[in-house]
Amino acid sequence: MGAPVVNTKDKIATRTAYGETLAKLGAERSDIVVLDADLACSTMTQFFMKQHPERFFNMGIAEQNLIDTACGFALAGKVPFASSFAMFATGKAWEMVRNSVGHMNLNVKIAATHAGITLGEDGATHQILEDIAITRVIPYMTVLVPADAPETEAIIRAAAEHEGPVYIRLGRPAVPVLPRPNGVEFKIGRAEVLAEGTDVAIVACGVMVYQAILAAQELEAEGISAAVVNMSSIKPLDKETLVRVAKETGAVVTAEEHNVIGGLGGACAEVLGEEYPVPMVRVGLQDVYGESGTADALMKKYGLLGSDIARAARAAIAKKR
Repeated sequence: MGAPVVNTKDKIATRTAYGETLAKLGAERSDIVVLDADLACSTMTQFFMKQHPERFFNMGIAEQNLIDTACGFALAGKVPFASSFAMFATGKAWEMVRNSVGHMNLNVKIAATHAGITLGEDGATHQILEDIAITRVIPYMTVLVPADAPETEAIIRAAAEHEGPVYIRLGRPAVPVLPRPNGVEFKIGRAEVLAEGTDVAIVACGVMVYQAILAAQELEAEGISAAVVNMSSIKPLDKETLVRVAKETGAVVTAEEHNVIGGLGGACAEVLGEEYPVPMVRVGLQDVYGESGTADALMKKYGLLGSDIARAARAAIAKKR
């Protein structure tokens, strides 16, 4: 199975898919409630707000209150989805996420949008690059990062069914829909293998999955066989699949729109270091902040394009020798 071909004409933001799915869930389930921090038009919870206004709560620009109020709804038997920009939902409210949601193991779903540098022009203060690290370290917390719109719907539905706290990382820009002949078959704790390979395995999440496919296509043209794994479930991580592709290829590259410290790359390194050490290269933000600019310009500047992943793959393969 070679590198898949992606139709780039069909693009939709994961935040948009989130909002549309929430509205559907609201019609299907009366226990779903949605809370937002005065950003409904940006997080796309406006779709739920318009269809189910009696179960929508604008908490204002007060993310700590947003999270703790969601905890109250969870204790009352509801399934709350709490949304804001990822910087504020996890950064500004981290104490509440840790002590209220996590410590009490409450059934709160934190669906945070505008994560990573693809937030763009708002700059470093809003471009959180640490949210995967600071949420996956919280006991009981499930951490999910959808790669496209169809997977976002599957993840939101899985989160609603899952008993316990969930953090879902969503993006601002429209992204291509990935090719899946059999449709999305998402399950918490299971990776999605988009291509098998023998020379190197590229493990990516979020917007970087499409870039990983572009890298695999570039490598394939050079006679290099690259596996592509969409690791949308960061915690729990699919250790079985990760170790399998490491054994089959002998080299691993991780790709994330996040600091390489503590994110997907760190999670994979932890597993492989204990289970099956192989040469590894981590593509992501190299312990730096972002800056203001367009999403495309920032992806290029910080080395997050398919060509950058392909370069990292060659380096990982060279380490085998």
